[in-house]
Amino acid sequence: MRLFTRLYDKVLQWAAHRHASWYLAGLSFAESSFFPVPPDVMLAPMCLANNKRGLHYALIATLFSVLGGIFGYLIGSFAFDLIQSWIMENARYQSAYETAVAWFADWGVWVVLLAGFSPIPYKVFTIAAGAASMAFFPFVLASIVGRGLRFYLVATVIRLGGERMEKVLRQYVEYLGWLLVIAVVVIYLLSK
Repeated sequence: MRLFTRLYDKVLQWAAHRHASWYLAGLSFAESSFFPVPPDVMLAPMCLANNKRGLHYALIATLFSVLGGIFGYLIGSFAFDLIQSWIMENARYQSAYETAVAWFADWGVWVVLLAGFSPIPYKVFTIAAGAASMAFFPFVLASIVGRGLRFYLVATVIRLGGERMEKVLRQYVEYLGWLLVIAVVVIYLLSK
């Protein structure tokens, strides 16, 4: 059964769709303020499907991610009272939010840059930045740099790897997919 190979082929088809750039923009915006799926899962296949447009896709992901981050900042600034109980009831987000607040106190705007680049949930930091009344323009600048570095790195690595990378991914996608499933199950069982 080649479940992940079929899924991989389907994702490449979606990535080559004529509206894929709009889907990437929407996903990038949503992930920065409220949605849990990172844009990389769409950006990477789009870069594989059309390697020459990879940097253009990185620009789309960066711009719309920063706009989504601004929306998250506004949520934190003006609507935090409405979502605070939800954050505090969800152990994962409560812990991430408390970490974000503590890091803001220690490192300020540098935390936004780190969160924008790393796999840390960026949305938690955008909302926390607004709730903490972080200076807006440094927040936006750090978001542009952090998100831009991340998405341009993904696009550049795929561009450099090119067709060879696509062949290697296709060859090992089943193993990688099942390893990911096993890792998620193990993490879930360990967290119980």
